[in-house]
Amino acid sequence: MSDVLRVGNASGFYGDRFTAVREMLTDGPLDVLTGDYLAELTMLILGRDRLKDPARGYAKTFLRQLEQNLTLAKDKGVKIVTNAGGLNPAGLAEAIRELAERLGLDIAVAHVEGDDLLSRVDELGLGKPLTANAYLGGWGIAACLERGADVVVTGRVTDASLVVGPAAAHFGWARDDYDALAGAVAAGHVIECGAQATGGNYAFFTEQKTGTPGFPIAEISADGSSVITKHPGTGGAVTTGTVTAQLLYEIASPRYAGPDVTARFDTMTLTEDGPDRVRISGTRGEPPPPTLKVCLNTLGGFRNETTFVLTGLDIDAKAALVREQLQDALRDRAPAEIRWTLARTDHDDADTEQRASALLHCAVKDADPKIAGRAFSGAAIELALASYPGFHVTAPPSDASPYGVYTAAFVDAGEVPHVAVLPDGSRVDIAPATDTLELSEVDESELPEPLPDGPSRHVPLGKLMGARSGDKGGDANLGVWVRSDEAWRWLAHHLTVGEFQRLLPETADLAVRRYALPNLRAVNFVVEGLLGQGVASQARFDPQAKAFGEWLRSRHADIPEVLL
Repeated sequence: MSDVLRVGNASGFYGDRFTAVREMLTDGPLDVLTGDYLAELTMLILGRDRLKDPARGYAKTFLRQLEQNLTLAKDKGVKIVTNAGGLNPAGLAEAIRELAERLGLDIAVAHVEGDDLLSRVDELGLGKPLTANAYLGGWGIAACLERGADVVVTGRVTDASLVVGPAAAHFGWARDDYDALAGAVAAGHVIECGAQATGGNYAFFTEQKTGTPGFPIAEISADGSSVITKHPGTGGAVTTGTVTAQLLYEIASPRYAGPDVTARFDTMTLTEDGPDRVRISGTRGEPPPPTLKVCLNTLGGFRNETTFVLTGLDIDAKAALVREQLQDALRDRAPAEIRWTLARTDHDDADTEQRASALLHCAVKDADPKIAGRAFSGAAIELALASYPGFHVTAPPSDASPYGVYTAAFVDAGEVPHVAVLPDGSRVDIAPATDTLELSEVDESELPEPLPDGPSRHVPLGKLMGARSGDKGGDANLGVWVRSDEAWRWLAHHLTVGEFQRLLPETADLAVRRYALPNLRAVNFVVEGLLGQGVASQARFDPQAKAFGEWLRSRHADIPEVLL
């Protein structure tokens, strides 16, 4: 057993950089290569694939990547762990075995199953979803690796489990080594989204010559501490800022719950450990909760949209006219939901036609694809010669497309099978955690003394703070951090829930929770219901809240001059 386990990640989502697998295998040494292909929306996509063909339901991209790189991984002795199995991990595992045989390789392939609860939704009271998958932990992965697997394929496990499992197997951790497990969760959470940990989507990107970022590596030690880094010479940067941004990504409370451990994100410490090296240490762990989260996706109906271009003068009047005309045309077959959004992208006395134009977006939903389809888009186009001057739209009329609805449920962990299917076909049942702890809110963190009064300037918040945002079902998460103790003294007291809702009026009527993480000089906001029924329902502009944080950074506030 080596003192450090080097785990690299080559995929943050289904559709990430195809060449990353080869890059990670050729640009430097690794012990384990992971790939995260699943998200809430991905499960819906794979569910629709499975409806068309029961043999599908896994990420086919991963199999194509292995065609080019499985021999290389074998030659370098790199284990591969991925959740690309999606809804059909057994099917992907068998396809990998067939690939290995064609390539003349002796590869031991195992998989983890049990997360798919679709056949038991009535028994568990989960409704009638298209997909129903519980989030499993890392112990099934560990069992596969301990018994000689070269490749481990899973279905729906927590993203961090792709790192927790290999680390637990390598270091021989026990189920109650909570601090070590929590440290691995922190490392896994940082690298799970690929290049977001190495300078991708980074608020202060203008300060770094990142190029195209390489993918991240977690060097994990026996106590669960880790160093986040990347292969030498690859693009991007690993700094306390890039790591902080990813630690804040899509979390809620500082108690970050998983099936193996609840990691306390308010306990960890980040320190620079050399160029492109950031150490994460001190993460405390607690027993996991007694329930597992279940991702449910259902088909919600059909949606369609038309965007009208409004140019020049009288923008509001033009918008009012076409809105009235279209609603009148749809009166007899009106969709169940019609949502209008006017984006005032126009400029006065503009020097190009595009800069003189605003966009009026109309989105509709209905259970009937005909009503949401050509009945809607055709009615919009029929107004072309009878509406506002300069009428045109951004796309021709189209049929409706199905949309999904995401909900989360929770079931007792004992109700969910967790099975490691070993390379020889034998099956190992993974017992649920016996030591559990119901989740509870953390005590409010002690805040620093506020900055003394002094002169200030009215400037964008992004001059001082970074942000990273994303989605969890219908909720949006927005983490904010600053880079000095003095700035933290200001941020901790200034950016209250009330100020947050004032700056972002879309949140004014929604429930907003704030969590302080003084160890990261950060606060995390959870906005309930901003995204409706999840990304697949396309409830708003930016349906995954990816740019939500950048909107906040663009808002102006009175910032003390001493911080600028």
